[in-house]
Amino acid sequence: MLRAGSSENVDVTTVRLSEVLSALSFVLDMVEGQPEGHVLRSCFIGMTIAERLQLSEEQRSALFYALLLKDAGCSSNAWKVTALFGADDFDVKKNVKTVNWSRLPRALRYVARTVSPDAAAWARARRFFAVGLEGPKAARELVKIRCERGAEISRQMGFPEETAAAIRNLDEHWNGAGHPDGLRGEEIPLLARICGLAQTVEVFYTAFGPVRAEEIARARRKEWFDPTLVDVFLVEARAGRLWESLGEPDLARSVSLMEPADRILVATSEWLDLTAHAFARIIDAKSPFTYRHSEGVARAAAKMTEHMGLPASVVHDQTRAGLLHDIGKLAISNRILDKPGPLTDEEFAKVKQHPRLTYEVLRRVAPFRGIAEVAANHHEKLDGSGYQRGISAEDLNLSSRILAVADVFDALSQERPYRPAMPMEKVLMILKKESGQKLSSECVEALEDLVSKDEL
Repeated sequence: MLRAGSSENVDVTTVRLSEVLSALSFVLDMVEGQPEGHVLRSCFIGMTIAERLQLSEEQRSALFYALLLKDAGCSSNAWKVTALFGADDFDVKKNVKTVNWSRLPRALRYVARTVSPDAAAWARARRFFAVGLEGPKAARELVKIRCERGAEISRQMGFPEETAAAIRNLDEHWNGAGHPDGLRGEEIPLLARICGLAQTVEVFYTAFGPVRAEEIARARRKEWFDPTLVDVFLVEARAGRLWESLGEPDLARSVSLMEPADRILVATSEWLDLTAHAFARIIDAKSPFTYRHSEGVARAAAKMTEHMGLPASVVHDQTRAGLLHDIGKLAISNRILDKPGPLTDEEFAKVKQHPRLTYEVLRRVAPFRGIAEVAANHHEKLDGSGYQRGISAEDLNLSSRILAVADVFDALSQERPYRPAMPMEKVLMILKKESGQKLSSECVEALEDLVSKDEL
């Protein structure tokens, strides 16, 4: 009997939940088109302002997790961004962060620079006018999708309503010209005002340096930002070690220490499961064609693992590996993920990198290190024809083989941009055809048995 995958021994009582979310924030930075560390730097800036304001520990705890999860909804509008602009969603999102899009002339210049970058002039002009006609309505809808999804995810993880409200109202502006509801002044929750200022300041700091970051805070005072918060930030920027601190090599630890001492959340098994499910939703929201794919793979893998008589601990690991196996896909543009025709060699090469990134992301998270290899092996084949490493049977344990079958099963059962969902008979026919050569015959048989019993 092949050995199943096993978790590395990690004492979760010594791991903070914030450390887990900080490690995973790396992929949220990518989806937003931001350099690595954007979320952490934003969190440090926001918490510095909160401490200067002497907010209560309850408020600071709610703000702390709002800042770490502020981009949890960022994948949910990626496909709409690509469809609207005819451009790489990462580029669109990165560039808009430095534009005062509430000012029409600047917004139009941004659209002109961004739409259909590879198209002919006439096609770009047509796209420009199409985006222009949508105007504020489209912008509001994109922000609403992103912020509402992020707020929903924070609620599903069990965070307080103050955290969800801060995320939902992140892009509201002091003058009422923000989104999604056009709230004005103190109608905007205080924690949301802090988050909005912190993330904008971070973007300009990283792109242009401290001087420009301070200038943009002053320039948008009373327009985007609460003037009191801007004043507090500027005092801290001038008097403290803010900019120096943002350059520390272990910023994640510094951020972790900013969590209120009597409200520290430990990465218990329950919190880790909630985190895995939350990031599965983030992953699957990236494309309309992967709706609930991660949940489907996790369910199939867990059912197969249990059916094959493996221990409950392995079933639990397989569930988490299934939920997170495609986290690397968050680094792939929707121009590739949602392409209706065949991929070019260059595009497919990018797709083939996502298991490697899955491995790298999960290895950053101490409690998930034990599932990193299994999760990253979901496209490997027994005959060595898979990717990203091209390893073969002798290097694939039972957990990896189960997950590979579960992934193919769920993928074939779902609609894709280039084909409709397949009927179950055809799905099983394809699995049988690859059984023994590319996919484990033992695992395929277990899946067939579950399907025949209507348990999948």
